[in-house]
Amino acid sequence: MADDTPRFPIVGIGASAGGVEALDTLFSGLGPDGGLAYVIVTHLSPDRESLLHEVLGRFTQLTIAVAADGMQIEPGHVYVLPAGAILGLKDGRLTSREPDPIRRERNPIDLFFSDLAKECGEYAIGIVLSGGGSDGTLGIKAIKERGGLTFAQVADGTKPRHPDMPRSAIATGLVDFALPADEIGAKLADYARSFGVIEDLEGSSAEAATAEIYALLRDQLGHDFSGYKAKTFTRRVQRRMQVARITRVEEYVERLRRDGDEVAALFRDLLISVTNFFRDAGAFEALRTEVLPRVFEGRGAGSTIRVWVPGCATGEEVYSLAMLMREYMDGLRTVPRVQIFATDIDDPALSVARAGRYPEALLDSVSPERRQRFFTAEGGSYVITKEVRELCVFSPHSVIRDPPFSRIDLVSCRNLLIYFGPDVQAQVIPIFHYALRPRGHLFLGTAENISQFTDLFTTLDKKHRIFQARETDRLAGPLPLVVTGTQPAPFGRTSSFSRGLRPVSPSNEAGPPLRQVVESHVVDRFAPPHVVVDRDGDVVHYSSRTGKYLEASVGLPSRQLLTLARRGLRLDLRSALREAIETRRSAKRENLSVEGEEGRVQVVSVTVEPLPQGDGAEPLLLVLFHDQGPSLSRAEAEQRDARLHPDADAMQLERELRDTRERLQSMIEEYETALEELKSSNEELISVNEELQSTNEELEASKEELQSLNEELQTVNHELSGKIDDLDRANGDLRNLFTASGLATVFLDRNLVIRTFTPAVARFVPIQEGDRGRPLTDFAVRPAYPSLAEDLQSVLAGGQEIERRIEQPEQEAGQHHLVRIVPYRIQKNAIEGVIVTFVAVSSVG
Repeated sequence: MADDTPRFPIVGIGASAGGVEALDTLFSGLGPDGGLAYVIVTHLSPDRESLLHEVLGRFTQLTIAVAADGMQIEPGHVYVLPAGAILGLKDGRLTSREPDPIRRERNPIDLFFSDLAKECGEYAIGIVLSGGGSDGTLGIKAIKERGGLTFAQVADGTKPRHPDMPRSAIATGLVDFALPADEIGAKLADYARSFGVIEDLEGSSAEAATAEIYALLRDQLGHDFSGYKAKTFTRRVQRRMQVARITRVEEYVERLRRDGDEVAALFRDLLISVTNFFRDAGAFEALRTEVLPRVFEGRGAGSTIRVWVPGCATGEEVYSLAMLMREYMDGLRTVPRVQIFATDIDDPALSVARAGRYPEALLDSVSPERRQRFFTAEGGSYVITKEVRELCVFSPHSVIRDPPFSRIDLVSCRNLLIYFGPDVQAQVIPIFHYALRPRGHLFLGTAENISQFTDLFTTLDKKHRIFQARETDRLAGPLPLVVTGTQPAPFGRTSSFSRGLRPVSPSNEAGPPLRQVVESHVVDRFAPPHVVVDRDGDVVHYSSRTGKYLEASVGLPSRQLLTLARRGLRLDLRSALREAIETRRSAKRENLSVEGEEGRVQVVSVTVEPLPQGDGAEPLLLVLFHDQGPSLSRAEAEQRDARLHPDADAMQLERELRDTRERLQSMIEEYETALEELKSSNEELISVNEELQSTNEELEASKEELQSLNEELQTVNHELSGKIDDLDRANGDLRNLFTASGLATVFLDRNLVIRTFTPAVARFVPIQEGDRGRPLTDFAVRPAYPSLAEDLQSVLAGGQEIERRIEQPEQEAGQHHLVRIVPYRIQKNAIEGVIVTFVAVSSVG
């Protein structure tokens, strides 16, 4: 909103299927309080007029209006999305436009929530009600990142009837309150009354409380946020205070002391990060074309390429790099081993990354070809394939507190440094240089830079923030010091003038070889003084005896050669450097008078030569200083100039005019280049701002899939347990039925082996419990049944029931038995055994 516009909370409400009932319930619980404004965005068919505004009028005393383009938002009003429109928000006014059929805009809730987050910041409130799909999830992330409040409807009995939308939002972990629809209204009123706390935290009185919060986070969780950007940290604390309905920071500190859950909640808010697959597609394309060929160059099957991704969050950037690596490896004859070390201090985010499961909404920036090759569809989510997952190793690691990785070929740290203050950035960038191999690569986000560390990195692609590590002395670079307690000691940096020497190998501990000693002595004694500079004119190496030509400048130390050059050298040295860079040939300037100490003048010549370098190496220039005769006094120098150049003054003026013209032309070209870069940067900034509207703070929703899977497994387990209980009861009923009925029955399988039997069988066949698994034909049947085996086989083969009458011996006259043999049938009427039943029959006299 504009600075002069009164600020008040604006509530964005997203709903779809089943949303009308949820909206009725929500607004029925709201009072006539006019301190909030409400904007309702639903999924509507463009072919039918919505009557939602009329329906809601029956349940609320608030003023209800159908949203229109340019409409000013006022507190105490409810604005309803019209059919066939996409709503936005700018300068406190609603914007309305028709959906773009080419872009297939199917997420109107996400689009409005993103505008709401950008426009209102901590005054934005997002509510996701009943609906199918995942619309609203990305918008909730944008609102959370800007410090707003987030709600989602939670199941209350049978409501919501369509829980997919609120469930997707809750699964991100970014919903502050998951409540039934009828409880959201009261919570909104409480939250609105706590907005004065924002101004209370702006004064200096909160500094001590902020330091206490730093200490509590460090002591309870082991992570130090004192290097976090102060404004970002304050905004996160303010948001948590509003959620907890605490108006004084001292009270919030006391809450943190006694409530470990609140400490964990603040920690999660501080870790909110922006990530997406192939975020900034142009940067990843530059990485593929400019960096990967250098990384894989000269690597065989026995080599290992190591990549480090600090602050990996939920893994999208990691898997994007892994996909690029896998695609590049497809075109190689010999494939090296690739290891991508992904680290973060957020354990829940690492768990999501390890699972590699993402909802379809987060794969918009993945091409269909990559989606088909590198993902497997499982329900409504996509899982990373094994060929990509096996390249990645996820582990908890603090880039500030823990020792860095080493021998890394590529460090990809995108959009992490923007959360750090200048002091921590000055600590982290040298750590990356230490972790990289010589000429390794650093990949940063579009809003990040190496700032003052041009002595450690050279720029390969300024637009896409790709840098290459300079080959400096690793021992003089940043080394992790001893960590004491929970507060780590800083990483140190020594003076850049101490760099340039490689560590001495163990084989040379007894001293350097004689040849090396002799050559070093000859070079120091007879070689002309020289320096080595890069194409920007920064000195990367000094020889001895350069003090006659160079002197330290006043103010901050500098490595810029033109700043260090003594008076009389700078103009000619600048033109020689430019000539050598443009022509890639040696450039020489003679008869240059250098003013030294005690008023002496030394006539010198300067030679600038490009140094031969391998492919892909940083271009370097060698600057040689040659004395032309002994030093002269000022009078002798003037006599010499008059003798050699009678028209020296005119020649000097001519030379200075020529140099001035060259410098002016160079400055004009540099200005035009800088202007183009500024325009490009401005376009990038506009693009980044547009992306932040909809995708800022996209913490992964893959946790939703894990929770859903767990719920499904629990449901299956409950069902299985119930079926087992039912089966136990059925078996018990059958056993009691067999016992109570008195029927003598034997169940046989296809091999005529006893499967089970009733207790009454013992009167006819001597079977015991241990006889299960034995053939029935092994037992003697009383009375005798000689054709039992043949009858069993006949029923098993033909499927026809057989009934036999068996007479008792003469001493038991008047009694006989019936034996009934029937097939045991299963599904599709297949015969899997036989059932034999014995019935005793008494004659009636």
